[in-house]
Amino acid sequence: MVRSEAKDVAGYLDEVPEERRDALARLRELCRAELAGFDEVMAYGMPAYERDGTAEIAFASQKQYISFYLMRSDVREAFAERLAGQDMGKGCLRFRKAEAIDYALVRDLLRATATAVGPDAVC
Repeated sequence: MVRSEAKDVAGYLDEVPEERRDALARLRELCRAELAGFDEVMAYGMPAYERDGTAEIAFASQKQYISFYLMRSDVREAFAERLAGQDMGKGCLRFRKAEAIDYALVRDLLRATATAVGPDAVC
């Protein structure tokens, strides 16, 4: 699945392959726990977390991996050392296997995103 037509995140999770469902549900739980004040929405066919109408975090089940989108460049820069060994695109972490997700790193990125201020650092 690259782009879902689901109306909400629960519907999205129902569509993903069963072998990824628990991992994606755990990502959702972390996002909901750490991103107080953010709105959970579907954007670009994937679950996203917006603050003041701007998506700052998203995740998706892609064909070859699970993506975790970190759209704040300031947070990516602050975590450059920890992200250096990860499979990364311009703004996303890619996990080829659900069991390879570093939930501690994701939690720390979410906490940093939640405390970051200003829209100018969003890519």
